[in-house]
Amino acid sequence: MAELNQTPSGMRIHIGFFGKTNSGKSTLINALAGQEVSIVSPEPGTTTDPVYKAMEIAPIGPCMLIDTAGLMDETTLGEVRREKTEKVAEVCDVAVIVSEEDEPVGMQGLIDVFNRNHTTIIYACGQKRDDIDSIRKNIIEAARKVSEPDLLRGMVSPGDLVMLVMPQDKQAPKGRLILPQVTTLRSLLDVHARTICVTPEEMESALEELKSPPKLIITDSQVFDYVFKRTPEKSKLTSFSVLYAGLKGDVSVYTRGAEAMEQLKPGDTVLVAESCTHAPMEEDIGREKIPAMLRKQVGGDIFVEIVAGKDFPEDLTKYNMILQCGGCMANRRQIMNRIRMAEEQGVPITNYGIAIAWLKGILGKIER
Repeated sequence: MAELNQTPSGMRIHIGFFGKTNSGKSTLINALAGQEVSIVSPEPGTTTDPVYKAMEIAPIGPCMLIDTAGLMDETTLGEVRREKTEKVAEVCDVAVIVSEEDEPVGMQGLIDVFNRNHTTIIYACGQKRDDIDSIRKNIIEAARKVSEPDLLRGMVSPGDLVMLVMPQDKQAPKGRLILPQVTTLRSLLDVHARTICVTPEEMESALEELKSPPKLIITDSQVFDYVFKRTPEKSKLTSFSVLYAGLKGDVSVYTRGAEAMEQLKPGDTVLVAESCTHAPMEEDIGREKIPAMLRKQVGGDIFVEIVAGKDFPEDLTKYNMILQCGGCMANRRQIMNRIRMAEEQGVPITNYGIAIAWLKGILGKIER
């Protein structure tokens, strides 16, 4: 039950600590956290892989503190560590640069990444490294300015009736709800909406028992067409994945990307980008179902490549389309960075829910 009470990593403020080997990053993190999050040692290169610590920092709330491997590491593993550190840089909301000198040296590449992604930079350099209270204050001030869009985007008002149509199939974890469903339920409670939850099989009978149709129906994108055909004329329709398209990414970019699927042809290559690292399941939505829909759409075979977790190619030009998952396990900065890369390289990008809605011919008839 403990995991039900924990804020998912993708919904936490990501605060990364960067600097040369033995610059004091781990010591600073431990002081800020009030506990031993990272191992501290005078030996160079003690931190070899990024260390993630989920915690609460008042008054910010849920945070993810990330200790990174030291830069300017001349060992044989130095280049690998730098690559991992740069991956962390791409997802940070706040970056703390730790340096013994008053001016950090050898970190211009990272600073360029932060500036490109509009990441707030906090400098803990020289004697300022020891002023923990001041650094904490600066981090809190920067983190409090980080905000995510409203999941429901004004679709629901207090007192509205909302129906959630949620399949309980092989991809639904036994005894639990998937994260987008949990997040949506919490958002509906926060806006004081009334909610009824059903499976697709129960939808029609539940609608018949209601005195008036729901203001909004939210469903899983995999049953979009089934639910669309049974949605009352006065009810609006969307999906959990479409809601996440706006929460984590950019709906307008995703919509253009979905419409670009009309240009796909046999032999094209599609990149499927998953933000989690779950073991593939039978009838997986991203690995099997959407590619099958695309092959039917183009009238021939297409090549599908899959990346998971934080993996994402730097060179996207070999792909004709990118299909991004809802991103429930990623933070918004990570997804927006992928969108930026795709747009800069001229590759259409969309997400699962928006793509399915277009493939089913109902994109223009749902709430986005």
